[in-house]
Amino acid sequence: MRAAVMAACSDTQDSVPGRLHFFLNVPFPSEREASIALGSLAPDSEPRKGGISKEMCTAGNILNVKWSADEARILRVSVGSFLDHLALVLETMLEFGPPVPL
Repeated sequence: MRAAVMAACSDTQDSVPGRLHFFLNVPFPSEREASIALGSLAPDSEPRKGGISKEMCTAGNILNVKWSADEARILRVSVGSFLDHLALVLETMLEFGPPVPL
């Protein structure tokens, strides 16, 4: 799977000056698989109460993730952790095959 950097989950912009932003779009073969990935990754909220926020949504077969952080170090740790979890979700999906139609 190929990931592209751009696009946001919502039109709201963070108005805090100096805040760092990172956007990640992950394409999936189908809307259902993107939805499954969102459901698997959504329960993992940020452990820190302040300094970082993460927003996830799907648009068709694309999983969109947007981070906003006060510090580059916090952003790097959060993105790295998310990518580790995403890799596990993708490996699991590949192992079990395409989802059964509803």
